[in-house]
Amino acid sequence: MDWKKFFIAFVAAFGFIFLFGFLWYAKLMHGVHQEVPTLWRTPADFGNHFSALIFGHIVMAFFLTLLCARFVPAGGAGACALLAVLVALIYAGADLITFAVQPLTTKILCGWILGDLIQFAIAGAIIGALYKAAPANITFVKERPHA
Repeated sequence: MDWKKFFIAFVAAFGFIFLFGFLWYAKLMHGVHQEVPTLWRTPADFGNHFSALIFGHIVMAFFLTLLCARFVPAGGAGACALLAVLVALIYAGADLITFAVQPLTTKILCGWILGDLIQFAIAGAIIGALYKAAPANITFVKERPHA
């Protein structure tokens, strides 16, 4: 595993996942979430748990990068995006379970599933583009010092 490429891909994935999550879930879906306000923390209480939100994004980015590096070692945006969509579909199952046990609206459920699919597909493509093996037809030769 190329740890330098891994770290760069992980940081890029984290940045994208965090930004996308803010825009999609906090901004775009804010009104939809307010349809069931008793389910969410107050702004002050949310501030007390913000570190958990950051850590959650780190965990998602790290393990998505790890999955792509391990199971798509050649990299590539398309292959890693496909793997990431499969991961998003696992999240969709968890969203459906949450919908079954909490009084969420159908709009929230659909927004979460669509958000997961978009977020993970793009994050996977970013990881795959950055964690890309060198083409097989390129040979790296160390040049001898010139006299």
